[in-house]
Amino acid sequence: MRFGLALPHYDFSIVGEHPLRWETLLGQARAAETLGFDSLWVSDHLFLDIGKYGGSAQPEAAFDPVVTLAALAREVARVRLGTLVLCEALRPASVLAKTLATLDRLSGGRIDVGIGAGWYEPEYAAIGMDFPRPGERLARLRETLEVVKPLLGESGGPVHVDGRFHHVDGARNLPTAVQRPRPPLFIGGKGDRLLRLVAEAADGWNTCWVWTFEDYAERRTVLERECERIGRDPASVWCSVGLYALCGEDEADLARRFERLRARTPPGILDAVTLDEWRRGRLVGTVDQVRDQVAQWSALGVETIILGVGAVPFHVGSPDDVELLAHAVGVTKPAVSGG
Repeated sequence: MRFGLALPHYDFSIVGEHPLRWETLLGQARAAETLGFDSLWVSDHLFLDIGKYGGSAQPEAAFDPVVTLAALAREVARVRLGTLVLCEALRPASVLAKTLATLDRLSGGRIDVGIGAGWYEPEYAAIGMDFPRPGERLARLRETLEVVKPLLGESGGPVHVDGRFHHVDGARNLPTAVQRPRPPLFIGGKGDRLLRLVAEAADGWNTCWVWTFEDYAERRTVLERECERIGRDPASVWCSVGLYALCGEDEADLARRFERLRARTPPGILDAVTLDEWRRGRLVGTVDQVRDQVAQWSALGVETIILGVGAVPFHVGSPDDVELLAHAVGVTKPAVSGG
């Protein structure tokens, strides 16, 4: 099992810091590498609000994911760097492939590429694009993969795709990415049609941020069925899951940390939520309980867990919560106490 950390990169990511400073993001990345995490992750939005989670509907500023990872590539030397996930609509597919190949070279071959069909309607309006229906968004994503995958490959093209949404005629991508045969490419989501696309066209599958073992196992069965339909070994699909996470040294410490998280979470998110409710579908518990949960995720075929150490995506409550989780999952063994 490998472990990643979802980095703060929105203005809601650190309560009391608005706007979010680059130095804060960089400090979290350096600390995560020192702690022993395997990967660092950022998402892809022009801006984002947290209304769907119970918070403010006011859009908040965001760091661009590709530029952010390029900067981090020069500052953290070991960890892998990933997108969770790029929105298909925001970049022409061939230009995206060029950017990702360059990023792979800047990082010395440490890029993991997540791409999704998009879901946040306000940013479509911001770029002057009607918000497509789900089927069209998946069709656009499929065509994006048809362009990006070969352009990230060893030859870098030429690539010819005459699709409904994406067109390239003899496109080349030089210099090529460092990784061979190309950087790992996974799709984020959970629907049946999306899992069919994972089986047919991607190296991996990710889903976030709240999952029970039972619900995940049902989705995994759908993925396995789609793989079997086309003759693909389901074990060849790299499966990662993002989970909100919180750990305590014991039950009393866990309760203290949850109350602290509540105080350091944007208003409206945890106001009426109990710790017992917060446990469900999240990586939450004492050190031993977290380790038991990790073992269960491994048994379900998950190879990478990406920790969201906060109450909304890419929010971080407290640095020492990250430290204790690193100890609990076995990436490091620091001396930690709650505060």
